Amino acid sequence: MVSKDTIRGVFTLTSQKKKMPLAFWIFLGLIIGIVAGLLLMNANLFGMTGVDFAKAYIQPWGTIFLNLLKFIVVPIVMFSIAAGVISMKDIRRVGAIGGKTLIYYMCTTAFAVTLALILATLSKGMFVVLDPSGASYTPAEAQSVMDTIVNIFPSNFVKPMAEASMLQVIVIALFVGFGILLAGEKGILAGQVVESFNEVFLKVMDFIIKLSPIGVACLICPVVAENGPMLLTNLIMVLAVAYAGYIVHMVVVYSFTIKTLGGVSPLKFFKEMMPAMMMAFSSASSVGTLPFTMEAAERLGARREVAGFVLPLGSTINMDGTAIYQGVCAVFIAACYGVDLTLGQMITIVLTATLASIGTAGVPGAGLVMLAMVLESVGLPVAGIGLVVGFDRIFDMGRTTVNITGDAACATIVSKLDDKRNAKLAAKAKA
Repeated sequence: MVSKDTIRGVFTLTSQKKKMPLAFWIFLGLIIGIVAGLLLMNANLFGMTGVDFAKAYIQPWGTIFLNLLKFIVVPIVMFSIAAGVISMKDIRRVGAIGGKTLIYYMCTTAFAVTLALILATLSKGMFVVLDPSGASYTPAEAQSVMDTIVNIFPSNFVKPMAEASMLQVIVIALFVGFGILLAGEKGILAGQVVESFNEVFLKVMDFIIKLSPIGVACLICPVVAENGPMLLTNLIMVLAVAYAGYIVHMVVVYSFTIKTLGGVSPLKFFKEMMPAMMMAFSSASSVGTLPFTMEAAERLGARREVAGFVLPLGSTINMDGTAIYQGVCAVFIAACYGVDLTLGQMITIVLTATLASIGTAGVPGAGLVMLAMVLESVGLPVAGIGLVVGFDRIFDMGRTTVNITGDAACATIVSKLDDKRNAKLAAKAKA
């Protein structure tokens, strides 16, 4: 006879084996949201169109979920960076990590826009050239380089956190961490408070992330219901080239760098990144996806203090996906105006897009502001943005996915490189 304890043990083991990972449930939520959006496209419910129904009764739940994510981002960034600085115990190490991060972000952004220009130029003959005479667009005022530098440093402790100005929050966290280190013994209690709050908000983040399958479904459903038919219009080829660039950049660049510099298998990297990538695709928000990206980076081997510094910085200045979008749209808009871009103009686009990725950090609608700067740099009418601005949400879903994937790759690589540096220093100290 088989004992009850044995049977109970078998059922327990079976239930543990059948427990699906979060990525599965997020993917399921994404599929349900897409299917629901397609069904609502031409539906009529309670005297309103399916699109209006989705916006009125489904989208608000997605907005609530996104608001919760945005709420947790500021305390997570604030306390994780401060705790990271405290744990490093050396201000010079923070500078070394920041330098590696900026170099990685700049190099991958330059490669991204170069790839986009190549793909768009090769596919130009398949673009449906539109009449730009009716196009109009008034770009937001771009900040100068000096204005951007000045605005990084806050004049108020509370305001940057209330407005979720991430670069300023990072600066505040760095100074708090530096101050605790420099205070020595008198800063020990403050350091313990920071680390305690960091753990508390990480637990809150874990709880919010468990709601992600529902949030993803509610975020993607209205987008599909409203934009589904638009995929059959004249910009389908431009979208296809942009998404081809997104995929190639992730598969080639991130796979190569994460393997050679980080020592992580590309398959493992994308497997661990899948929940964050799906969240980014459905929300189109790098900041909103930050908690997911941080969890994924830590699973990939990035130390918490490094991920807490690199990822918030990347969510504001790393724009590989946006750079691809700019390159493809620049070639398309040039074709609509009957302009063939020269090699010199393409080099100008690469340089402008790379520098603008930092220069427009923190500006609302940064992608469109950057595109306006790119067009102006090669003498193309900024009004041409009006040809693609109606599709910006669809472009944005893909470019946000690329951006956060690059953030996680950078955090993992910088953490691994810092581990090697520490190991060498330890070996020299013993010798």
